Amino acid sequence: MDAASGFFGSLLWWLFFMYILLWPQMQYRSLQIARAKVLRRLSQKRGSTVITMIHRQESIGLFGIPFYKFISVEDSEEVLRAIRMAPKDKPIDLIIHTPGGLVLAATQIAKALHDHPVETRVIVPHYAMSGGTLIALAADKIIMDEHAVLGPVDPQLGQYPGPSIIRAVEKKGVEKVDDQTLILADVAEKAVNQVREFVYNLLKDRYGEEKAKELAQILTEGRWTHDYPITYDHANELGLHVSTDVPEEVYGLMELYKQPMKQRGTVEFMPYPKGSEGSK
Repeated sequence: MDAASGFFGSLLWWLFFMYILLWPQMQYRSLQIARAKVLRRLSQKRGSTVITMIHRQESIGLFGIPFYKFISVEDSEEVLRAIRMAPKDKPIDLIIHTPGGLVLAATQIAKALHDHPVETRVIVPHYAMSGGTLIALAADKIIMDEHAVLGPVDPQLGQYPGPSIIRAVEKKGVEKVDDQTLILADVAEKAVNQVREFVYNLLKDRYGEEKAKELAQILTEGRWTHDYPITYDHANELGLHVSTDVPEEVYGLMELYKQPMKQRGTVEFMPYPKGSEGSK
């Protein structure tokens, strides 16, 4: 009996260990299946190819350690592949949730989206800043939640905004700054001009040359801080082609992207119970 008890005890410990080890993979697989179902339903409803680029702090893992995500070259490879495989006679809906990332990667995605022969729509449920905005500008339509935001696309050099570097040298005077700062200002000027020209080329077919130049100037000149939130109302005032017709399925999809585990929740809510009006 002692030997049998020891065997079953060891077996239980081994099974428990395997459960702890495999649970994150099982959980992630379950989320993948749930996401695929939502995307399939959304694709059928809208008659489009649906692509997602959602950057949240994924916390799936043995210790729930969050991984911060930004637009990367790997993202551009995946999105370009999806756009290339999409039927040329069907629209594309690209769902974006991102703080931004590499200009190179965002530029590649934007160009591929812009060149798709049928209507393209970027859907922003919460925010698409910096490179995310650059991609959104490539679409025929930007569909935003009424409280979602876009952002400026002025290039950043390290920790400094490119337009601010240029402005600092202009204010101080070329003769009063060191060579390293002058080189930095030169690179910043090139970066701003490159992004501005790219935005203009994205917009000129749909907005006309004058409006495209105006928008490209506003969004790259450093008028605001880089994290300035361009709301739906503001985007509308600027003349961007925006609407608030975000499909309900998109909100459900966002719930399927795991956020970091917290010791204590910072936000809680209780939905108002349906059918409670007039009930006793």
